[in-house]
Amino acid sequence: MTATLVKEAAPPPVGLADRARRLRRRGRIVALLFALPALLLLGALVVYPVLFSVGRSFFDASGTRFVGGENYTEMFRDPATLKAVRNTAIWVVVAPALLTGLGLVLAVLVEKVRWATAFKLLLFMPMAVSFLAAGIIFRLAYEEDPDKGVLNAAAVSVHDAFADTSAYPTARARDGQGLTRAADGSYRTGASVSPGDSVTLPLVGVPPKDLPAGTRPASGAAGRTAAPDELRGVVYLDFTPGGGGRPGEVDRRESGLPRMTVEAVRDGRTAATTTTASDGSFRFTGLDAGPYTVRLPASNFAPPYDGISWLGPALVTPAIIGAYLWIWTGFAMVLIGAGLSTLPRDALEAARMDGANEWQIFRRITVPLLAPVLTVVFVTLVINVMKVFDLVYIIAPGPVQEDATVLATQMWLVSFGGGNNQGLGSALGVLLLLLVVPAMVFNVRRFRRSQR
Repeated sequence: MTATLVKEAAPPPVGLADRARRLRRRGRIVALLFALPALLLLGALVVYPVLFSVGRSFFDASGTRFVGGENYTEMFRDPATLKAVRNTAIWVVVAPALLTGLGLVLAVLVEKVRWATAFKLLLFMPMAVSFLAAGIIFRLAYEEDPDKGVLNAAAVSVHDAFADTSAYPTARARDGQGLTRAADGSYRTGASVSPGDSVTLPLVGVPPKDLPAGTRPASGAAGRTAAPDELRGVVYLDFTPGGGGRPGEVDRRESGLPRMTVEAVRDGRTAATTTTASDGSFRFTGLDAGPYTVRLPASNFAPPYDGISWLGPALVTPAIIGAYLWIWTGFAMVLIGAGLSTLPRDALEAARMDGANEWQIFRRITVPLLAPVLTVVFVTLVINVMKVFDLVYIIAPGPVQEDATVLATQMWLVSFGGGNNQGLGSALGVLLLLLVVPAMVFNVRRFRRSQR
């Protein structure tokens, strides 16, 4: 009887299902313990700041008075914020599309070059440069002074290769010496002259060191007498090195001004045009009898071409997007190139055997097959450009900062950059989060579908 009782009191044997359930529970506990530090960091660095910012957005600048949705309504009444929204929209539409297109083209072309690895490395190198350093580099590259900014130095070189520049941008007429300035910037003689006359046109404001090479003294030309059928004269620098001389009179040490355009004007129309010689002399022949006015066109005094105002209000946003393209093109090219390497080569070869050219293969086979990769790259770049801050803040000068601002910079400026309104800044942060979340969700879902 005792044996029977002991046998009835024995615990039931553990089944395989119970053992598997216990192992799974233990595995979950171990996994949770390993993930706990990461979860704590995620909560402290992501979840808590998000929740705090949402709550802070319902309070005023001091954080003591609850204002409800006032910050959100103020956000869309503020012109600076509306401009930031507009600029962010430009970034989202332009930058990811350009980067995806450039990355696709470069990925396809790189496959056809011999030194593909070196080329990829060269294009990917800007990714190793921080946004701060890249902003400083492009701030210098966009410098408006051609002696400092490399882009404007190139623009000036190209412009000067196809268009003549004025030789005397600082020249001006000496007061009271017979030349008057017109509204268009030209100079003309106050008194009328006729064929057979000689005129002297004194100018000042040209440093002797800036005179063209080969310039000769004007005294010899000033002493020549005009023939009855010609009108002649001399354009000279009315300045005697070392002092001396008399204003309005050609001293023997005063230089002529060569390559100066001179016009003979009659009844408001240009009758003849010529260019001064190395000693500043000029002459008109074959003129009809009658009075004329000698004019020095404004083109003689036009300021030199200084290039493009890259960081002006009109071009500052495209200029910053250009810097962004320089950094991220290699990223897009490498990702798309990885997708390109997985394409079935038999499909491409079959298309070539059927007579398709490279453009048809690219448009009808390569791009459709790469559509999932292109979508991931595009959405990733959309998320990235919504958060762009460093380049805009560093490249855009202070006077045009508002013209280039995006939501991220506006959030910082409102909160810490002088606005000191962290309630409105938190509302901007919430808006930025709401704009980024859909793209993030799309990317996560696409990644999960690809894993299946």
